[in-house]
Amino acid sequence: MKKILVVLTLAALLAFAGQAFAHTPLMSCFDNGDNTITCEGGFSDGSSASGVKMFVKDGNGKTILKGAMSEDSEYNFDKPAGAYLVIFDGGEGHQIEVNGVDIVE
Repeated sequence: MKKILVVLTLAALLAFAGQAFAHTPLMSCFDNGDNTITCEGGFSDGSSASGVKMFVKDGNGKTILKGAMSEDSEYNFDKPAGAYLVIFDGGEGHQIEVNGVDIVE
């Protein structure tokens, strides 16, 4: 009986371990109406995105801007001319891409 309890406990720990440490990246970007863009980021568990790498690529996939989220989990940049893509790079499995055409006032 004791072995069954140990096995069930370990199985439960393994089953829920992934959920306990999971956090999903979140990012929203807004056109400020003055030719600048602000992106706000974070994680679903409430943790800050401060220091998360940010990239802006043009329509050809070339990186035209790179930086990091501020202490307030924000990234501001001048709106590029033409097509662009904003990438929040929180590490493997924690990337978000927002197409420039989807960023509105």
